[in-house]
Amino acid sequence: MTEAATISEAVSRPAHVTDAVFYDFDLFHDPGLVADPHQRIIDLVENAPPVFWTPRNGGHWMLIGHKANFEAARDFEAFSNEMVPHEQLQAILAQMPPDAPRIPMAYPINLDPPLHGKYRVPLQGVFSPRTINAIKDSIRELAGEIIDQVVPRGQCEFMAEIAEPLPVKVFLNMLGMPLDKLPEYRALVKAHLSEIQPDPSKAMQRLQQVAAIMRDTLIERRDNPQDDIISMLWQVEIDGRPTTLEDLENYGVLLFIAGLDTVMQGMGHGVRRLAEDAALQEELRANPDLISDATEEILRRYTFTVPPRRVARDMEFQGVEMKEGERAMLFLPAADLDPVEYPEPDRLDIRREGKAHIAFNAGPHRCLGSHLARVELNVLYEELLARVPSFRLDAARPPRFHGGHVIGVEELNLVWES
Repeated sequence: MTEAATISEAVSRPAHVTDAVFYDFDLFHDPGLVADPHQRIIDLVENAPPVFWTPRNGGHWMLIGHKANFEAARDFEAFSNEMVPHEQLQAILAQMPPDAPRIPMAYPINLDPPLHGKYRVPLQGVFSPRTINAIKDSIRELAGEIIDQVVPRGQCEFMAEIAEPLPVKVFLNMLGMPLDKLPEYRALVKAHLSEIQPDPSKAMQRLQQVAAIMRDTLIERRDNPQDDIISMLWQVEIDGRPTTLEDLENYGVLLFIAGLDTVMQGMGHGVRRLAEDAALQEELRANPDLISDATEEILRRYTFTVPPRRVARDMEFQGVEMKEGERAMLFLPAADLDPVEYPEPDRLDIRREGKAHIAFNAGPHRCLGSHLARVELNVLYEELLARVPSFRLDAARPPRFHGGHVIGVEELNLVWES
């Protein structure tokens, strides 16, 4: 992907975008970003305005500073998570032919409060710390099995052999989805996240494909409940009414897209850092109790998600004029490297005072799966350090990365003495 990256065509600058807030940056294909993401992000923090407009990918705002991201994430009335206003979308759907295939919606992530809360509350129990802690041992067992398969070889391509199968299998098991179609699932998710301005018809088709893949399992769990998330969601109520198949499809689309990519990228960034830092590996092997602290600091130092927002009204934000309908990206990876918020932000310090970060976003759309992500990351680091001798990057096959809504590790080759 890195070699093939091509900068998108620049569009004309709107009249209200001044020179002071104009900065040319391609979130998907910037050469520096796909070469070494967080080094390029540090450069942005140091040299770009805390809020700027870029002409790439159709033209949009980038929120770089911590304050800008924190305030925008909490202000859903100004920065909407509804890429199309809910009422407008419902009107469009109402005009479709009665026999047209239903288009599932990724609820509640594509809703703003108060409707957002009605759909989010039922999910909170499903992803509570108590629920997640109950499956921690099974996550550890799976991690051990996956890691042990590569240990004798003295090398692995970490993303394909560990970072992808571990969280994806955990999540599919939690959902109660069959594992045999894992490559098909991942291909759909990757396509959905790869476009900054997706073709609406193609995006709808992908959502329909996801719903179709899940439908038999949804119906089976309704009729024969088991110990999984889908069965649990059939038992909850939404605003006082029982869930329907449409509700489960909406939830399924959300969980499918959100759960099959992000944690594996957190693992990729973290393990890359460990592979580059023999001293940190040694310290964590000697003091495993520090791993949870290391997890938090790695999440801050290598934050990787970039949630999109729609500017909901004409306004001035952080001294910058914005217009209704424009797009704004919450560039959380830069927010967590803001020197105003974190002294020496580029330094990884697992004993840092005030490691609070916004890697999981803030406000009403703060990541619902943060408890699960933390458990999976902690377990992965614990088991990897316990089972694999001191590992390093393969000098002959350097890491490859990609930009986009998830700043990701495409390939990470590790070697160790077997």
